[in-house]
Amino acid sequence: MVAPDPANPPLRPDLEPTSCPPLVPLINWYARFLNGPQVTRFTPKQKGLLAVRNFIDPFNGVTIAGNSAVYVGINPHSAYGPGIKGFAKNVGVSYAEDGIAEFFGTFAIPSIVHQDPHFHRMPEASIARRFAHAIYQVEWTQGDDGQGMLNYANLVGYAIDGQLQNFYVPGVQTNGGATASRYLITLGTAPIDNLITEFLPDFARHIHIRVVLVQRIIDQVALREGNR
Repeated sequence: MVAPDPANPPLRPDLEPTSCPPLVPLINWYARFLNGPQVTRFTPKQKGLLAVRNFIDPFNGVTIAGNSAVYVGINPHSAYGPGIKGFAKNVGVSYAEDGIAEFFGTFAIPSIVHQDPHFHRMPEASIARRFAHAIYQVEWTQGDDGQGMLNYANLVGYAIDGQLQNFYVPGVQTNGGATASRYLITLGTAPIDNLITEFLPDFARHIHIRVVLVQRIIDQVALREGNR
């Protein structure tokens, strides 16, 4: 048997793309809540599969549908229009934005600069440390080798997203000031998703409501921690 090379650790078998049918990656809907601070070296192909998984994640779909319903409900005279038609248009644009963000932020840029596209949870750290971690990960993350590096996927990817929005988002202001403002707002609100990913499993453990989605998160995290 050939001894493992410590300089090139094996990829995680549960995310090995060769075990998945082409274009139909094996999806673990709860994997975003299971990542710890371990180093996981991904190939560009695996980063592409991760982008697909994130794009079709049910949390993503629920968020997009909810945001679209609220936006169209309180802004019936926006560029999207009122009613079901406006809702459907808003959902379509939101999915387009998300697809572009996943392509550049999870696949293309991390592949080019050798950045780890994951957010790594720190379940054993203090609450304050975890809050800080979720916030600074927006700008400072880790590379494929586990070393710290600028989060180019966000810092560059958000700028690309903002520029492309000028071409297809209805009613958006396309001048330089408006584009820069959207970029800063995106950076400022980016920690929200990190905080949800970091703390939702803890919240799920302490509520007593039999919601299938929440219970599955509890079961998945308990299984992973029980195998450590």
